[in-house]
Amino acid sequence: MLLDIHTGSRVELVDITTQVEEHVRDSTIRNGLCVISTRHSTTSIVINENESGLCSDILNMLERLIPPSAGYDHDRMDNNADAHLKAVLLGSSETVPVIDGKLVLGTWQQIFFAELDGPRHRNVDVTVLGKD
Repeated sequence: MLLDIHTGSRVELVDITTQVEEHVRDSTIRNGLCVISTRHSTTSIVINENESGLCSDILNMLERLIPPSAGYDHDRMDNNADAHLKAVLLGSSETVPVIDGKLVLGTWQQIFFAELDGPRHRNVDVTVLGKD
């Protein structure tokens, strides 16, 4: 399944948990794995708590660790080196167990699409593998 995501800011976290859960529910897989991956080199998939303060802290941490326009070589080409570097740090996919047809996430865990060079139209692949 392909999720269509339209982002509205240069950097933002989009909670995609509900869409991923719907795909798992609609699949015939009862037990296995769900792989969520992004096709873009300036985006990431992360799992964490969807609390506004924490989301802000995550984005602020990324800005402090990898500030924009810090003299990166790639900026001579696209001026988005910081987005690429943040994506490297966060990773492009997450794998979540599926048991009895449901994602196995911790109490506070949510799945986020991290936009690091928006706003843009993006795609996320959701693949469920296992036994029905």
